[in-house]
Amino acid sequence: MLEFAILGLLHQSPMHGYELRKQLSEVLGGLRSISYGSLYPALKRMHAAGLISTDEPDPRALLPADAPPLTGRRGKVVYTITAEGKERFHELVGQTGPEAYDDGGLFGVRLAFFRHTEADVRLRILEGRRRTVERQREGLRASLARTRERVDRYTLELQRHGLESVDREVRWLSELIETERRQSVAEEPPPGPRPSAPPPP
Repeated sequence: MLEFAILGLLHQSPMHGYELRKQLSEVLGGLRSISYGSLYPALKRMHAAGLISTDEPDPRALLPADAPPLTGRRGKVVYTITAEGKERFHELVGQTGPEAYDDGGLFGVRLAFFRHTEADVRLRILEGRRRTVERQREGLRASLARTRERVDRYTLELQRHGLESVDREVRWLSELIETERRQSVAEEPPPGPRPSAPPPP
C-alpha cells in the first residue's frame, strides 16, 4: 500500500520527504498514520530498486552566507519517480485481483488514484469490492441471527451498528458502479455512418 501511494503521489509531481508524508496522510484519510520511521526506509528500498531518484541538495547552498553557524538548517532531498517507477505504478494500477479490493485500506488508496486507472479496471475493482463487502454483510447477518438471544443489548447494538456500516458501504459502492457505467456509455464513440451500397453496374 505504501509503495503504491508513494508512486502515485510522485507520479503527479516530485516531492521532498515532509511534503510526501503530509500528502500520504491525506491520501490514506486517517486509515493509517505514516511515520518517518516507515516512510524513509520505504523510500530507501524504492530508490535501491530504481523506482525513484533523489535530487540531493548542494551542501554549499544549504545556508545563506550570513547565517549563524550551527543553525541546523538542512536542504531538502527531492524524490522523483523514474521511468521504472512509472512502469511499476501502471502495473499496480492495472491489477484487478482480490489484492486490489479485499483489503479496505488498500482499496481506499486505489480509489484515491482512480484518475490514473482505466475505466474497465475501475469497474472491476468496484464490483470486486462490492462482492467482498456483501460477503461480510451476509456473515454479519448470520452472526446476528445466531447470537441475538444469547448476547446483551450492548453487544447486540454493536453488531447492528456494524451491519448498518456495511449496508452503507454496499449502497455507496453501488452508486459508484452505476456512475461508472453511465460514464462509460456516455464516453463511447457514436457509431459511424453505415457504408453505402456500391453503385449499380
